[in-house]
Amino acid sequence: MKYKHLFFDWDHTLWDFEKNSEMSLRNLFANLGLQGLGLPSFEQFFEKYITINDLKWDMYRAGTIDKQTLRETRFKETFEHFGVDAAEVAWELELRYIKETPYQNHLIESAAEVLQELKEAGCVLHVITNGFHESQNIKFSESGLEPLFDLLLCSDQVGVNKPDPKIFRRALQLTGAERKESLMIGDNLVADCVGAREQGIDQVFFNPSKARHTEKVTYEISHLEELVPIILNA
Repeated sequence: MKYKHLFFDWDHTLWDFEKNSEMSLRNLFANLGLQGLGLPSFEQFFEKYITINDLKWDMYRAGTIDKQTLRETRFKETFEHFGVDAAEVAWELELRYIKETPYQNHLIESAAEVLQELKEAGCVLHVITNGFHESQNIKFSESGLEPLFDLLLCSDQVGVNKPDPKIFRRALQLTGAERKESLMIGDNLVADCVGAREQGIDQVFFNPSKARHTEKVTYEISHLEELVPIILNA
C-alpha cells in the first residue's frame, strides 16, 4: 500500500459544515427573533451568510484578516446586506453560534464508513484543518470519529493557515510521516491540494459539486467512497 498516512481536511470534507451550520442558525434565527429586526426569510438570510462567510474564510486563509475580525464581521455584514443595523444582536448571534454549532454532528455521506475501512486496512489517519482549535476539538469529539485519528492539527496552533507550507511540514514532523507515503484529502483546491502538492505530497480533491478547474491534482473524487480503491490499489 503506497499511502500509509492520510491527512484529511475537516469542514466540508468529513464534517458537513453547511448542514450543521444551517441547523444551528435556523434555531438561533427563531430564538433571537431575527425576522422581527427586518431580516427576510431564514433561507435568504442563510444563503447570504454562507456567501459572506466563505469570503471571510478566504480572506483569513490569505492572511488579510484575523480570527477576531472574521468573527466580528460575518454576521454584522450579513445583517447590513439586508439593511439591518444591529451590531449587538449580530455579536450575540456570533457568540451563540460558535458555542452551539460544534455540537452538531452531521457528517459528509459515508465519512464514518470510509474512515473505518481505511483504518482497518492499516492506514494512519490525521486531520489538518484551518478551523479554530477550541471549536474544532468539540466537533472532533462530538462527531464520533475521534478514535480513528492519530492527530488533529488546527491552523491556529501552528500560526499559519493552509496552504502555507509550515502547517504541512508541522504535520509531517508530528506524525513522523514521509512525503512519499502521505496523501492529503480535502475539498479546497488551493488550501488542501495546491498546498500539499507544493510540499511534494500527493492529493485527492474532494469535489462533490464536480466544479470545473484547471489545477493539476493527483486524484479527484466526487464521493468519499471513491477514496477506498485509490488507497487500497495505489
